[in-house]
Amino acid sequence: MILAVDDSDEILWLLERMLESAGHQVMLGRNGREALALAHAHRPELIVMDVMMPEMDGLEAVKTLRACDETSRIPVILVSAKGEEDDVAAGYESGADSYVAKPFTRKQILTAVDLLLKKPAH
Repeated sequence: MILAVDDSDEILWLLERMLESAGHQVMLGRNGREALALAHAHRPELIVMDVMMPEMDGLEAVKTLRACDETSRIPVILVSAKGEEDDVAAGYESGADSYVAKPFTRKQILTAVDLLLKKPAH
């Protein structure tokens, strides 16, 4: 199960279609707080999460996931329209395992997912 988190319905729909087409089960969240609750309740294999969201952004959500023993090892891919060097560095410093800039392609997302899940790329 992969948890996809974004405050944009369009991006969530796109992520869900991309991941399901590659054979993954997908659960959806709309902000960082919801991501934390779902991660604790369902222990997804991986989280694909937007950086800029209301209530709690992706950077803070990753830091919170990493601080908890129960969720600290769940791989996280951050996605963001902010693709500058400092933005990417901030993503990795928060504890993210991968960072993909928007707009992203199916191949970019699935390659990042497959690398973190140690599966062959599509």
